[in-house]
Amino acid sequence: MPARLKQRLEQQHQQAIDMSPLLDVVFILLIFFIVTTVFVRETGVEVDKPQAISAQRLQQTVILLAITADGEVVFDGSHIGVAGVRGTLEQLLQHNERPVVIQADKTVATELLVQVLDEAKLAGAKHVNLATQN
Repeated sequence: MPARLKQRLEQQHQQAIDMSPLLDVVFILLIFFIVTTVFVRETGVEVDKPQAISAQRLQQTVILLAITADGEVVFDGSHIGVAGVRGTLEQLLQHNERPVVIQADKTVATELLVQVLDEAKLAGAKHVNLATQN
């Protein structure tokens, strides 16, 4: 009889930890981080940018163009070429004005870079910037 009583008392003293409030907090944090995440749009190609001493960060939403080392002009992962720069930017800039950032590889010919800059200006872009490394 004393063994049964001892076993019964031990079972009564054991307490279980309720995990449901912890799970609620974890799910609320997960939802918070999903909602507040900011996704950065990239051009989709790897570009080796030149360095600049006077580099500044842009705070606005920008339009990214990339010029690869092979001379390909890329917007949003698709090759548009120099001829497609003006049409693409005209469509994007007709609703709201945003700065245009050109990510050019440091081995790109200056002539090609100037052509893309000119096409961006002719499309109506008032702020055209070059991306560099800090």
